[in-house]
Amino acid sequence: MLNWGSSKTVIELWSDHTISLRTQLFWQSPGAARIAGVSSVAFVTILSAFLASAVEFVEAVTIVLAVGVTRQWRSALIGVAAAVVTLAILIAVFGSALALFVPIGVLRLVVGAFLVIYGLQWLTKAVLRAAGAKGKHDEAAIFAAEVAGLTAGLTDEPPVATSGMDWISFTVAFKGVLLEGLEVAFIVVTFGASANLLGPAVLGAVLAGLLVVAIAVVVHRPLERVPENAMKFVVGVMLTGFGTFWSGEGVGIAWPGDDLAILLLLAGYLLLALLGVWIVRTLARRPSEPNVPAGAGIPPS
Repeated sequence: MLNWGSSKTVIELWSDHTISLRTQLFWQSPGAARIAGVSSVAFVTILSAFLASAVEFVEAVTIVLAVGVTRQWRSALIGVAAAVVTLAILIAVFGSALALFVPIGVLRLVVGAFLVIYGLQWLTKAVLRAAGAKGKHDEAAIFAAEVAGLTAGLTDEPPVATSGMDWISFTVAFKGVLLEGLEVAFIVVTFGASANLLGPAVLGAVLAGLLVVAIAVVVHRPLERVPENAMKFVVGVMLTGFGTFWSGEGVGIAWPGDDLAILLLLAGYLLLALLGVWIVRTLARRPSEPNVPAGAGIPPS
């Protein structure tokens, strides 16, 4: 309603009223709902790629630190750069190929199924670790094992080159970063191709890599205080939720609320995972029944 008692002119009041009405109509339209849905999916995609990539980058940094400390930093960093370039090419080629040549329905069905399997693997391990039934990932122990392995091999390997390339450092760093990065590439490609959000997925992975590397440069030791299991727990929920959503779309399921249904799936899987932690802890605390020999307790005839 126009406020005729205001000091504004009639034209100014009418202009404000028109803008307000248009804004309300826009946010009530289906187009605005789609924009809000896409924005939420893009944010969750960035967050999923960031967390999953951070976990893998932490493990890769542990390997590179071990190589740099025991062998040669220059060759190890060259190996890291070569692995990063290889991963970038793989993401660009396979991400574009999947998006251009594979029908979106088939792509979402297949990729969704893989994400569900992959996410449940991460989630199962995270649930067992959170419940205390499985040992947690110890980056300090892994670093010590890598250093011990490289040090033990010094007697059989050629000495570290004072100048030029040390191919042992290059190879170990390249293989370590490439193997850990392949999981990052898989998540980035599947998220980007299925949701047509390759840019946000790549952005999440790049931010994670920059953050982990920056922290490693500052502390110059394994990132053992990173809550790796909690991150895997969250990533497992996200991968499973997105995989379920995209698999459903691939077989023609019309999810209520469109992309916003992903949030409900994530909440449901999170509750199931927390319930799993409680069940495993309860079973672990239950005292085991003593083994009773066969025939015990039966009176002799």
